[in-house]
Order: sequence, then C-alpha cells, then structure tokens
Amino acid sequence: METKSLMKHLLALFAALSIILMVGCKDSTIEPESTEPNTDKEAMQKIADEDSSVSSFEPNYNEEDLMDFLGKTETVIYPFRVGHRVRLVSRNFNVNIVGDTAWATYTKTFEGTLLIAASYDPNATEPDTVVKKPFNSIVTRNLIFIKVANTDRPFRNWKLAAISLPEGGTLSPNIDITKLTIFLPGGDTLVITSPNNYYLSRGFGWWKHLPIISKNEDVTLELELFSAYADTDFVTLTYGADKMGLHRAKRKFELISSVPSGTGYVKVYQQTYRTHQWWGFYHAIVNAFPRQVIFDDTAAVENEMWGVPYFVKF
Repeated sequence: METKSLMKHLLALFAALSIILMVGCKDSTIEPESTEPNTDKEAMQKIADEDSSVSSFEPNYNEEDLMDFLGKTETVIYPFRVGHRVRLVSRNFNVNIVGDTAWATYTKTFEGTLLIAASYDPNATEPDTVVKKPFNSIVTRNLIFIKVANTDRPFRNWKLAAISLPEGGTLSPNIDITKLTIFLPGGDTLVITSPNNYYLSRGFGWWKHLPIISKNEDVTLELELFSAYADTDFVTLTYGADKMGLHRAKRKFELISSVPSGTGYVKVYQQTYRTHQWWGFYHAIVNAFPRQVIFDDTAAVENEMWGVPYFVKF
C-alpha cells in the first residue's frame, strides 16, 4: 500500500512539473517584435545599407588616419603622410516609385578632418607636426529597385537592381573631375563622365555589370579634371579596405599633361593599382585636392571625390 501511495505522489508531482514546464515553454516561444521595415521607402534604404556593393564605400572613403603617399615635395610645408577622417552626420533617402520600378537618391553628409603629417624644415627626414583641417563633404549616389513580390512585408517585395557611382566633395568650383577611364584586366574599359548617371547592375539587367577582377591583377585609371590652379594637384587613389577597414592602401596619381583652358587648366593624371588577395566587394576612391590644400598650412580644403565599386573574385 505504501508503495502505491508513493507512486501516486510521484505521478502527481510529475504532472505538476509537466504543467509548469509547458507553461514556461509556451511563454518562451513568444516571438520578439519584428524589426522589418513597415514602408517601401524604409525597406529600400535597409536593402541598400545591407548591400555589400554599396556599404563597401565608406571603409574606403574614411581613411581614418594618416596614410603614406608616394613622394615628398618641397614647398611652404613639407608633407610626409596625408589622410582624412570622416564621420557620417546625416543621410537623406528619397525614392520615386513608378509601377514596379523605384528610383532612389541617397545623399550622405560627412564631417571630415584632413590630416597632414609634415615638417616646416626642408631638410627634415621625419614629420614634426600634424596639420589638421576641417571640411564638410556631401556624397550622392542613385539606386534602382525592382518589385519582385506583393506581400504585406515591404522588405521582401523589392530588390536592388542597379547602383550608380558615388560622387561628392566640398562642392568647390576650383577643382572638378570631368572624366575617369578605367582599363580593366582582359581589355574591358569603363569611361565615366557623370558618376550619378553611370549605373552598374546588381544582377541581370541592361546596365553594365559591376567590375569583377581576379586577385593580384593590375587596374589602370586615367583621370581628367579641371583645376583653377597651374600647380600640380594632389590626386590620390584609396582602395582595398574591407568592411572592417583592413587592407586599405593609397596611391598618388602622376600628372601626364596640363593644358590651359579658359580660367584654368585641363589636366590628365594616371595611376595603376593591384588588387590584393582577399576576395569581396570594394570601392576605389579617387580624391582630387588643389596643391595648396596639402602644401599650405592655412589653405582651406577644396576637394572632389569619385568612387567605383568592384569585386575581387576567388
């Protein structure tokens, strides 16, 4: 009898524990509130922010610190290393939906500091001062989305179909990039005269495909610009940074020609860079500064920037 009574108590205890566990499990399966966007506009901005071909821009645009460049030129100050640090302060995403296609303009405003490690001594072999110059930069890029579904969840209804090249800077009329020619391995050539109107496909489409380059291959860039100044401008290429900012590299363009034109000069610069061994999405960022911005410690920052996304394959 005692054994039967003990069994009844154990069964009752097991039943009670089972109920408690079932209630606990039921409570724990409550799903958290969804973080998916509620509107088409919010969905498209999230898609753009998460797309690697778009998000790879900022790690290459923001050099974070001083960077080596080729050569040391004697002038008012004698720079050894130059870099710029930027901070995103605002973004504006505008979209126009026409049927199953959406056209978006993504504008980002950055606060920046140009950093110049230099010396006032023409015989110095190491920098002894860092000149810091503040600037503001506005960068724009256009995006095209296509509708792929008609669900009640906007994030699943749209796909990024094409991206334009980013363009920005301080909006100074004294330095203006007018043409960028890119000579890719294998003989393909890109000729760009208006970055925001030059689209690269993010899949199948009639736009030109995003450049896909093998590891350790050379890419040559030829840049044409208008400068209000006779002196050789400071034109650089920053590239190769992944989303963590690793493997960033910098090159200085060489002046090929300079011809007087109106109130300034039409100049052609050239540089070749080699892709590194890490695969993924990247941006090649071209920055053009008038010479005095780098070599005069009091000259205000004037700058124009163009960017080109590319993919390094396995």
